[in-house]
Amino acid sequence: MTALRLCNFDDVPDGGSAGFVAEFPDRKLGVMVLRRGADVFVYENMCPHIGMPLDFKPGQFLDVERKHIICSTHGALFHIEDGRCFSGPCRGDRLTRINAEVRDGGLYVHPPVP
Repeated sequence: MTALRLCNFDDVPDGGSAGFVAEFPDRKLGVMVLRRGADVFVYENMCPHIGMPLDFKPGQFLDVERKHIICSTHGALFHIEDGRCFSGPCRGDRLTRINAEVRDGGLYVHPPVP
């Protein structure tokens, strides 16, 4: 399946996060994008513990210090770089990573493989 243009790379502030709905031909998927300089990390916006979206306000996925992803439902903390939960009821689980690439000023995503 062809990659889907999700947004412009600059739509996600450096050091920040944003939420989007990726509309693939066979499904819609809530995703979160986290940016660190030229690096982007994209995950499905769903907590592995109970399946709820993680953002407490649309597009806000980071803790106060902006160092970790936080689940708004129960406060679980996840590493930005690999989506692994290190604190909370889903400790050891991971967020579902979405393969992404930056090209021509855009951020493109590929649907996750079940």
